[in-house]
Amino acid sequence: MLINQMIENIKKYHKGYGTIDEATTRDQILYGDANQECTGVVTTCWASVDVIRFAIEKGANFIICHEALFWNHGDHTDWLEESKNEVYLEKKQLLDDHGIVVWRNHDYIHSGIPYNGSYIDGIFLGLAKKMNWDKMIKNTVNSMDDTLECSTAYEFDHAIEATDLAKQLVDTCNLNGIKLIGNDQAKIKKAAVLFHVFGDAKEQIVNTDKSDIDCLLTMELIDFTYAEYIRDSGCLDKNRVALGMGHFNLEEPGMEYMLTYLDEAAQCHVPAWFKQSGDNYKYIVK
Repeated sequence: MLINQMIENIKKYHKGYGTIDEATTRDQILYGDANQECTGVVTTCWASVDVIRFAIEKGANFIICHEALFWNHGDHTDWLEESKNEVYLEKKQLLDDHGIVVWRNHDYIHSGIPYNGSYIDGIFLGLAKKMNWDKMIKNTVNSMDDTLECSTAYEFDHAIEATDLAKQLVDTCNLNGIKLIGNDQAKIKKAAVLFHVFGDAKEQIVNTDKSDIDCLLTMELIDFTYAEYIRDSGCLDKNRVALGMGHFNLEEPGMEYMLTYLDEAAQCHVPAWFKQSGDNYKYIVK
């Protein structure tokens, strides 16, 4: 099947089909000529150079990623062309030499995939499946968990100590490490994926204080505002912790899970692999 037809079929599989604005969605063909037969698919969170090399090794010419390709929102490349950026040019050459197409599946997969007669955010369902938490999902896509705005919440049958939960995430998701802020002795009964916190966090702080969420699984966790609040919460022995997995690490299992329904969504079968784009950081510890 042609890659562009596969893309259209995959879009139709998601809840957002017909409502996502094709002119403004992030889910564009980021690179390559999609009017060619698909020889294989690689799913990943981010199409790094290593992921591209993996696709080349497998003979796959179609990469489905969740994040941008060339390091900026919208994947604008004029600034890279003008500056003759060496890393950009070499990465581009890899794609050109092997006729690889890169398509971003972000808005569609977050809009929901079919699950148990309804739809659920495909990224955080993937995390639940990876961690064996799928029976513990408390709510679904873009909902409010009591007072705290989050994506998906998981309510455990038995409380898990914060450090143990962190170790489980590191081991199961194949991470180099995880940032823990707050009370490392906290007993976690309910965890939730917190939406982005880039700077000002007044609303999140107020709502966290009112929420019964014990553990915040965070994408971006910078040193000021929200992280400061969580740290002080721990100093006061509040049963609260934040685990900073990192944006890509938190979402990557959803792209791995995509392999389980790719044939159904694309309406064809082609060889397919998941390649972990991997932890951005190596941790040097004393």
